[in-house]
Amino acid sequence: MPAVSDPPAAYRAALERLYARRRFGLRPGLEVIGGLLEQLGHPERKWRAIHVTGSKGKGSVATMAAAVLSATVGPTGLYTSPHLQSYRERIRVDGTPIGTEETVAGLARVEGAAAVLARERPELHAPTFFEVTTALAFDFFAREKVAAAVVEVGIGGRWDATNVIHAPVGVITSVELEHTEILGPTLTHIAQEKAGILHAGAYAIVGERKGEPVAAIAREADRLGVPLWSLGGHIRVSNRRLLRVGQQLDVELPSGRYERLRLPLDGPVQASNAALALAAAERFLATVGKPLDEASCRRALKEFFWRGRLEKIPGRPELYADVAHTPESVRAVVAALAERRPLLDPAENAVLFGCVQDKAAAAMLESLRGIAEALVLVPVRSERSRNPRDLRLDSAGRFPRTVLARSVEEGLPLLRAAVGAGGFGLVVGSDYLVGEVLDRIEGRTAGEPDLSDPMLAAPGLEPSARAGR
Repeated sequence: MPAVSDPPAAYRAALERLYARRRFGLRPGLEVIGGLLEQLGHPERKWRAIHVTGSKGKGSVATMAAAVLSATVGPTGLYTSPHLQSYRERIRVDGTPIGTEETVAGLARVEGAAAVLARERPELHAPTFFEVTTALAFDFFAREKVAAAVVEVGIGGRWDATNVIHAPVGVITSVELEHTEILGPTLTHIAQEKAGILHAGAYAIVGERKGEPVAAIAREADRLGVPLWSLGGHIRVSNRRLLRVGQQLDVELPSGRYERLRLPLDGPVQASNAALALAAAERFLATVGKPLDEASCRRALKEFFWRGRLEKIPGRPELYADVAHTPESVRAVVAALAERRPLLDPAENAVLFGCVQDKAAAAMLESLRGIAEALVLVPVRSERSRNPRDLRLDSAGRFPRTVLARSVEEGLPLLRAAVGAGGFGLVVGSDYLVGEVLDRIEGRTAGEPDLSDPMLAAPGLEPSARAGR
């Protein structure tokens, strides 16, 4: 094992051990994470949190809520997933990622806890990547003595490793058909699993508007006696208008109205996310006996930044990158682009697309129909990457020009070349894809090892197959 006197090598070794745990897969349940946290002295009991789940928007809501709390109550932890360029992005305090040395030391503590747990409770499975990362985050927040934390669910809610916390505020942003093999086959099943983050004595903030999942969430809230604020009912957004960068909006809550808030992100969905974050922060602050300071809130939202959310990449041609990976979130991206660029000419625009196997690729590509005529299909850096050959079948009849590339490195120049003089390129379909594109454009973060899943070429895609049309 590398000496601690060589932090980059120690950091790489620690992450290699952690990433090896992906072979244990996804194992919903709370026994293992509960055992790890017990061995660590229950760090999750030393701070209070806002807990955020949802099929889309949960990362944006979590990050905005954390920004508001940082400006209001003091040091605030933020736990999100996945990361785009650095593992350390997942764990932040006041927007600053956990340091490399803190990562190494923290992972060593969690590994020690895992070893004790294996001896004392051999019937339990070995901790997964996500369970170890969750324990690392919660331990780090306790050691940093945060005043609050905002915790994003990994998958679902009820049996997600993060659900060992009993947060005074639970946020459910949206419900879509996703991870059906784990969460259940219908919107009602999925809503019930997401509502599992609610606990008696808490408050619920709900952004979903579809009747079937809303009814399921409301039933669970009623059963627990949890007061519920919903978007479009108790929480309203109005008077949206585009600014040169981002947008301005009014948010109305049961407690009052916040006018002319400025947000540096585009689109109606991000306006709704800001309203949910504001409602969650206000509810949380009420539980700790603090009012929401409007001036601090305004400043936090105005200065908020969250990568990969219709992010405009400097340079020419004009490129945007968004981590949207569900049909509904892709439609939201298209709507936001249409607001920003109302005179869209599809012949001038191009899309770089890639996704993992369990995503609704055909429906996402259908959502992109009409925004661009050129489509570049690439594998993403994951062992679960969808083969571009299969994606070409999903895209059939939807784009006049389709090109296959063996990698993002090969596909990015093809995207740039396909953009017309007055058009733009859009990178969309996967967090993995956006992260790799940012790495290609900006260079890898200094000292950050590339521990993404190797995917130098998609299976069965030879150089001669690139020009499929």
